[in-house]
Parts: sequence; structure tokens; C-alpha cells
Amino acid sequence: MKGLFWQGANRLVAASIIAAASFAVTAHAESVLRVAMTAADIPDWTGAPDQGYEGYRFAGYTMYDALALWDLSSSDKAADIVPGLAESWAVDPKDPLTWTFNLRKGVKFHDGCTWNADSAIWNLDRVKNSKALQYNARHAGMQGWAVGAVSSYEKVDDYTIKIHSTVPASMLPYSMAMLYMISNCKVTESGNNYGKFAEHPAGTGPYMFDKLVPHERLELVKNPNYWNPTRIPKNDRLVLLPMPEASTRAAALMAGQVDFVEAPSPDTIPALKGAGMQIITVPYPHNWDYLLRMNKGPFSDVRVRRAANMAINRQDVVDMLQGIATPAYNTLIESQPWYGNPVVYEYDTEKATALLKEAGCYPCKIKIGISTSGSGQMQPLPMNELVKEQLDEAGFETELVPMDWNALISVFFQGSGASDFDGINFSMAPIDASQGIVNKWMTTAAPPNCCNWGFYKNPEVDKLGLEAMAEFDPEKRNAILTKMNDTVMADAPELFIVHDLNPRALSPKLTGFVQAQSWFQDLTPIVVNP
Repeated sequence: MKGLFWQGANRLVAASIIAAASFAVTAHAESVLRVAMTAADIPDWTGAPDQGYEGYRFAGYTMYDALALWDLSSSDKAADIVPGLAESWAVDPKDPLTWTFNLRKGVKFHDGCTWNADSAIWNLDRVKNSKALQYNARHAGMQGWAVGAVSSYEKVDDYTIKIHSTVPASMLPYSMAMLYMISNCKVTESGNNYGKFAEHPAGTGPYMFDKLVPHERLELVKNPNYWNPTRIPKNDRLVLLPMPEASTRAAALMAGQVDFVEAPSPDTIPALKGAGMQIITVPYPHNWDYLLRMNKGPFSDVRVRRAANMAINRQDVVDMLQGIATPAYNTLIESQPWYGNPVVYEYDTEKATALLKEAGCYPCKIKIGISTSGSGQMQPLPMNELVKEQLDEAGFETELVPMDWNALISVFFQGSGASDFDGINFSMAPIDASQGIVNKWMTTAAPPNCCNWGFYKNPEVDKLGLEAMAEFDPEKRNAILTKMNDTVMADAPELFIVHDLNPRALSPKLTGFVQAQSWFQDLTPIVVNP
């Protein structure tokens, strides 16, 4: 399987280089921003991106909007949500199960269709109502988790909708920031054929679809009529190129074939700097970790989980990455308000070995699924080899099973019960308390509902989660969430390793980019100078 993957990846890389080279020659009249992604293929572009949050970043947030968007204008603080296709929202003071969203007026989809309450209801049906003509099972599979708490919804008037939840959902607006709205008119004209829709999709975002060369590049163009004038792109065309090999991305940047490179490898950064490239690093809510299976197998014993955390010399990993990461002892990063005062499992190989022997798991055989590239996966192969070496030194016998990133995403969405992995190396995005705490650790968030991959279970955590969901005062809710996070961390539910500093390399021709503390980035301010 690994060999087949690399053959395919090499073909994609070669195609990407050829495509990039052709742009280096032909791009002249219009300003073109060429981005080398880590993805092995082009993310889905029909409004429900795959390829992890890199897919959302480049094929989602560019072409589509949601009811709430992310404020990506600052590098100084973790990004929070702001009004998007909804101008405002509020929970009913007499009914905590009902939210009212006041929709933005004067917005058009790229095909000229008017955005209104009918569009919003139609999009909710697209992922919630399996009897609706526009229901898309793949979209529901990719984005249904964002509306998992939604029980029903209704149109109040042309620019007002109500969304009802099964239980109080104080963080619902954050979930709604993850559901992109696509043109109901375009899909209807396509006879609800999403294959046809994919030939020329339409959203309301700052970029519009122009053309696609399968497996090679996706080209978007500026939406000059975007509803938010501050986010009308300062570049005319955005070209997205899949390049899973870090060395290939760096070489393409050095050769002037691309302008913007995701996740350059640490060993290429000195040469890139020497050539005048801009290297940008900013902390963001990221966790390069192992999700652990806790309903059976070795990691069902908390002593084994703690042993794994004590086996890791995180500073060695940071040093290998030449400082583009920080040691991790928690899902969250310290600048997030719910970080609290968690238990820290420091590096101690002797204690790790003693715990394994006490648990009767020595040597302790574990099977870990990893990817060879992918969104937020950093430098997965050398990092996983180093982690395996450290685990085995403490008494584990670690088997690493590499696979394509999308294949690992499928393993994640199916939950640990659908495979024989004891853990997976799967970077998560704790960008808000809903994704980083509630939908990660509550029993009700176990697959297929959401993201508790390893079936972690703690009644005290479930109780705190329900309290947080029912608390609409942000300060009081944050206190509950902090206690909840501290309680979870004491159970060592993951193998925490490092937090990424999100390195990117940019051509010296680019100005205006502000790297946000987020998985998403705003490409619209980037100016491509001659």
C-alpha cells in the first residue's frame, strides 16, 4: 500500500511542478497567487471540503461563507467568530433550545441567486434532511457533525430563521461557522446533480470558481462584488496546487513556480531564508498527538496512557523540528481561555516502564495509524519514527501503519471501533470550546455523532459538559469548561507531543498577509507585487 501511495504521489508532484512551471511563464497581466498545499490531491470544492482543515482553508473559506465567519485579521490572539451570512444571533431568553439568526441582506451567490432564509433552510436540509431532493450524503458525512445538536429549523421571514436544538447549545454559533452555504439555485438548476454542480459551483465567498484540472490545480478568481468590501481580494487569481512532498514545495518556491508554501520542512528553512523568502510562524490551536482507543486494548488502562505520555521527550521532537513547534501537555494551547492548570506528565522513561509493568503490559504492543502528509500533520514520517523510538525505549512495541491522509480521515470519522488501531496520529483543531472540549470528550460525542474517536468516558466530564452547554454567560461557561478540561487531562486521554507553530514560506513578492492564530487564513489581503 505504501509503495502504491508513493507512486501516485510522485505522479501528482510531477504534474504539480509542470503546472506550476507553466504558470511561471504565462502569468503576467493579472496578479496570480500560487499556493502549494500539503494535500496529495485537490480538496473537494463543492462546499463540503475533505483533506482536513487545509481543505476548508483553501477550497472552503475562499469560495463559501457560513452564518458565522472567523476573524482572521490579527496574529495577536486566537481567532474568534464574527457575523458572516448572519448579521446577528441570539438565544431565546425564555427558551434555551431556540436560537434566532438574523440574515445578512443584499448578498448574492456567484451565480446571481439571492441569499435569504430560503437559501439557509435549503442548506440545512442539504445535510440534515435525508428526504430532501438536495440531500447530499457525502456533505452530511463531512459537515453533519456541525449541526449534530440541531433538531429542527424554520423560516420566520425572508431574512430571519430559527434553529432549535435537542439540548441547550450555548456554543451553537461556533458550530454554524463550519457549515458552508452553497447556491440553492445552482444545485436546483443542475437537477440536484452534485457532479454537474461541481463543474461550476457557486457560493458567496470572496473568490469564485474558474476552472479545475483534476489532480493538478484548482483556479479561483476574485469576486469583485463580495458583500464585505474589506475582503475583496487584492489578487486577481488564486491557483491551488497539491504538493505533498515538503522538499518539492520548497524547490518550487525557490524556482519561482509558486508564491506561498504550506509547512516547509525545518531543514529547508535556512536555505529559504537565505534566498530572501519570508518565513512566518505563529502559535495556533493545534495539537500533534496520538488519539488513543480507550474502550478496549492497552490504552483502556490509564496507567498505560500515562506511561506513553511519560515516555515522550518532547524537547527532542522540538529540536528535530528546529524550533517550529512547542512541547504539548494538553489538547489546548496556553493562550486559550480554558487551558486551566492541567496535570503535566513530564518525560521520565523509568516511571513509564514501571507503569507498564504495573499494568501488566510489558512489552506493550500497540498499532498506530499515521499519514504520510496532510493538513496539520507537520513532518509526519520523521516525527513518528522519533516518537516510536521513544515509546519503544520505555517498553512499548510500536507498529506504525502509514496511509494516505484522506484514508486516515476516514479512520477517524468511523471511530476506533471500526479498525484494529490502538491509536492514530491525527492532528486536531481545538479552535473553540465546542471542538476542543465538548465535542471531543463527552460520551455523546462518540462516533458517529462526532469526534470522541477513542470512546473516552468519564461521568464527571459528561456532567460538566451538559452544564457548559446550558450556560449562556460566557464567563461562567469558561469556568466550567476550564474545570472540564482539567478533569479530562488528568486521565491522559491522548498522547500529547507538540503544538505546531504553523510555518509558512512566502515569496518576497508578497505583501499584506496576516497569519492568524487559526487553522483558517485569509488570503484576500495578499498583494502579489511585480
